[in-house]
Amino acid sequence: MCGKIKLMKKGMTLMEIVIVIALLAILLAVAVIGLNPVGELARARNSQRNYHINAIVTAVRQNIADSTLGTFTCASGEVPTSTKRMAVGSSTYYNIAPCLVSTYLNNLPFDPAATGAHWTSASDYNTGYNILRNASTGEITVSAPFAELGKTVSVTQ
Repeated sequence: MCGKIKLMKKGMTLMEIVIVIALLAILLAVAVIGLNPVGELARARNSQRNYHINAIVTAVRQNIADSTLGTFTCASGEVPTSTKRMAVGSSTYYNIAPCLVSTYLNNLPFDPAATGAHWTSASDYNTGYNILRNASTGEITVSAPFAELGKTVSVTQ
């Protein structure tokens, strides 16, 4: 018996490969839309901002508690009664680092996404956060003006 033996080649055709790639692309798109990584990252940065401003307010309150007069003690003067950025390099900023760093904080935390926000030293920093003292109540407010997702991130004590 002479018969033809047909050899079958194993592998995928071009069409099968295209279908698999299309299915993977659809699954990836659904995962990205469902997980919303941009929103999750923004929420994480807002959470970090909240942690930072709580640390700053706590350090300011510790400074006040340690003062014999019960007031904020700082070479830069009292906490301003108008909103000021905590930074150095401009008369519109409030230099809070000499009052807090090394005694109450190792360094000043800074906004994770604000342009120019950084910490190098007490003479070279920009927290990206604002500070304000209510003149009548003495309450200190630290806020994060670059909070994301339309949220307000601030702490008043």
